[in-house]
Amino acid sequence: MKARITVLTLGVDDLEASLKFYRDGLGLPTEGIIGREFEHGAVAFFELAGGLKFAIFERSNIAHDATVPQSGRSPTEFTIGHNVASEAEVDAAMAEAVKAGARVVKPAQKTFWGGYAGYFQDPDDHLWEVVYNPAFIPKD
Repeated sequence: MKARITVLTLGVDDLEASLKFYRDGLGLPTEGIIGREFEHGAVAFFELAGGLKFAIFERSNIAHDATVPQSGRSPTEFTIGHNVASEAEVDAAMAEAVKAGARVVKPAQKTFWGGYAGYFQDPDDHLWEVVYNPAFIPKD
């Protein structure tokens, strides 16, 4: 297996609401929901930097596709990190997320390791960490 991830898919409860959050609220580029003509097929893809695709897919459809039982939400299974180039960008991204409908669970603050970070949850409780880490400044 090569050391790369090409698609990250989040299970969501309401595809339309999540599309609105990510597209309209956070401004992520997408062509919208595709695959509605297929039972269990509706999905939305977003283009991210570096060629990564980010997708939202209803939890019930993930369970059906993978042939596993659907489980409940668990926000501590993983976090999604959004690295930015300054503390001010952390604050701006957190404010944008709140305006889009996110819930701040840990306000942005200095970290024990010398950075600056905060956490918010999207409408499906997925944890996003907005981070300024001097060792991982994005090249946007």
